[in-house]
Amino acid sequence: MIQIKGTLNYFSQLWDVIRRFLFLAILICFSRQSGAQHSDALFDDSRVSSVYIQLPADSLAWLYTNVQSDQYLKSRFIFDDGTARDTLENVGMRLRGNTSRYAQKKSFKLSFNQFVSGRKYQGVKKLNLNGQHNDPTMIREKLFYDTWNRCGLAARRTTFVKVYINQTYFGLYTGLEEMDKDWLARVFPENDGNLYKCTYPADLKYLGTSQLAYKNVGAGTATGGRAYDLQTNETEDDYSDFVQLVTALQAPNNAQFAAGIQQKLNVNGYLKALAMDVASGNWDNYAYNKNNFFLYHNLATGKFEFITYDTDNTFGVDWMGIDWATRLATNWIHPTEPRPLATKLLAVPEFKTQYYHYLDSITRFVVEPDSIFPRIDAMKMLITPAATNDTYRTLDYGYTMTEFSLGFNGTVDGHTPYGIKPFLGTRSQSTLAQIPTVGVLPTESRSTQYKISPNPAQTFIDIQLPDNSALSGELILSDLMGRKLKAWSWEDGKIHMKVDLLDVQSGVYLLQVPGGAVVKIIKD
Repeated sequence: MIQIKGTLNYFSQLWDVIRRFLFLAILICFSRQSGAQHSDALFDDSRVSSVYIQLPADSLAWLYTNVQSDQYLKSRFIFDDGTARDTLENVGMRLRGNTSRYAQKKSFKLSFNQFVSGRKYQGVKKLNLNGQHNDPTMIREKLFYDTWNRCGLAARRTTFVKVYINQTYFGLYTGLEEMDKDWLARVFPENDGNLYKCTYPADLKYLGTSQLAYKNVGAGTATGGRAYDLQTNETEDDYSDFVQLVTALQAPNNAQFAAGIQQKLNVNGYLKALAMDVASGNWDNYAYNKNNFFLYHNLATGKFEFITYDTDNTFGVDWMGIDWATRLATNWIHPTEPRPLATKLLAVPEFKTQYYHYLDSITRFVVEPDSIFPRIDAMKMLITPAATNDTYRTLDYGYTMTEFSLGFNGTVDGHTPYGIKPFLGTRSQSTLAQIPTVGVLPTESRSTQYKISPNPAQTFIDIQLPDNSALSGELILSDLMGRKLKAWSWEDGKIHMKVDLLDVQSGVYLLQVPGGAVVKIIKD
C-alpha cells in the first residue's frame, strides 16, 4: 500500500509539472499569435523579412478603387523574420503616398493601433511600406536614410521586406518607421511639440500673421489637404509657433536676423540637411521643389528642427530635365521661386561657410566610394532574390533585372540617367570642384602605418602601430566638423590599444592617432 501511494504521489507530481508546462506553452503560443514583441527584428536590415497581409478581396478592391482615401480597412498582419512569426488581428491598412497612389505597384500604411487602442508592435504604432515603383534599384530611399543617419541627423529606421497580400507576392518593399510621437520620443528629448508635415507647395513664404492663411495653403492642390499639416496636438490646431518661424524669416539680412533666426530654428540642422540633399542629388525637397519635409518644434530647445523625408528621387533620379550630378552646389535652390529658409540663411556669410563645411565633410567622408560603395553592394546582394521574383515592380516602367543592374552602374532611362555609383562619382567630383576649400577638416591619412580594425566597427576598434614604433600622446575622436568628442591616452611604448565605442552613436568619425595622422572610422 505504501508503495502504491508513493507511486501515485509521483505520478501526481509529474502530472502537475506537465500541466504547468502545457499552460506555459499555451500562454507563449497565445502571446506570439497576438503580436508578441519578441525582438527588434522589424528593422533588422541585415535580412529581408516577410510581411503577410490578409483582408477580404472586396476590401482590397475598394482600396485600389478609392486611391485618394485615407480610410483604414481591417486586416490580419503576420511578420516573419525567418526565425519567428507573429500574428496580429484587426490591423489597419490603407494606401499611402502622393503620386504613388496612382502607380500600379502601390505603397501602403499599416496601423497597429487603429482598431486596438494604444497597441504597438515591436515599439511602433504604424509601419510604412513603400513600393519604390520608379526606382529600378529599389534601394535609393533606404540608402538616403542610412546616409542621413550616419550624418548624425534625426535617425529614421528602415529595412527591406517582402510583402504578400492574400497569399500573392506583391514584391519587395521598403519598410519605414512612422514619423510620429513615438519617433519623436526616440530621437528628441521630448515629444510634446508641434510636428508639421510639409508637402507641395510648402515654400515657407510669409502670408501675414493669420494662422488660417497657412492652414489654407495646399487647399487647391490635387490632394486638397494642408501643405503645412499639423501631425500632433491636432485638437488645439494652434499654428502660432509656425507663424512666428515664418515671420522670423522675413527680417532683413543683417546681424539681427542671424541672431533672431537661431532662436527659432536649429540652423545647423537645416544646413546639414541641405548639404545632405546636395550630396545625394535630392531635388524633391524644400530648396528646389518646396516639398517633402517635416518641421518639429522641439520644446526642449525652443527651436524648430528640419527633417527631410520621401527620398526616392535621389542618387541620379530626375524628373526636371536637370543634370543633378553637375548642378552647382552653391545654387541648388529653385532660381525663380521664393525659398526664404534656404536663401535667407545662405545669405549670411557665417551660415554659408557652415553649409560648405557640412557639404565638404559629407562629400569627402560619407558618400565617397570607399565609404558608401560597399554598403551599396551589400544592399544589392541582399535584395536581389526578392527583386528577381517581384513582378509588380515591372508594371509601371517595365524594369527588368537588366535595368535593376544598370540602376547601380549605368543609365536606365530618361528619368534615371545615372546609376547610383556613377552619379555619386560625378556628384562628388563636381561638388569638391565648386565649393571653396574650407580648411577646417584635417586631410584623411591613407597611410598603412596604422592597422585599425574592425572598420566599420560596432563595439570597439583595435589600433596597432608598426613594431618599430613607440609613440605617445592622445587618441582623439572627432565628428566630421572636427569637434572633439572623446580622447584616450596612449601610453609610452605601447604599440597596441583597444578602444571601447559602446557609448558612441552610429555614424562616421575622424580618429587622430599619435603622430598626427587622421583616419576615418565608421560606427555601425
